[in-house]
Amino acid sequence: QAQLVESGGGLVQAGGSLRLSCAASGRTASTSHMGWFRQAPGKEREFVAAITWSGGSTFYADSVKGRFTISRDNAKNTVYLQMKSLKPEDTAVYYCNSVRWPNVPAGSWGQGTLVTVSS
Repeated sequence: QAQLVESGGGLVQAGGSLRLSCAASGRTASTSHMGWFRQAPGKEREFVAAITWSGGSTFYADSVKGRFTISRDNAKNTVYLQMKSLKPEDTAVYYCNSVRWPNVPAGSWGQGTLVTVSS
């Protein structure tokens, strides 16, 4: 299984932007469908976005559609999540993981990266 390290989180004002990165290691990293998930305080972890191993298809939760963009660079074994027009309700710890298409987590979780959106 790939090992995953998320980064790029931080504190941002509502309406702002952030880009998260997920560095993956392991033989299957570049051939796995990948996704982003998030867990807000006191809530269950939820799906955010996914991308196929080739980058040819993407899938988004309705709550982020039009605001977030998932992408990947297989040469760098890295998956990105560009987040725009952030809202306080986007505050959460964000995790990446391999997925069973399109939104079922399929691997081990990393430590996540905290995104805090202030109003």
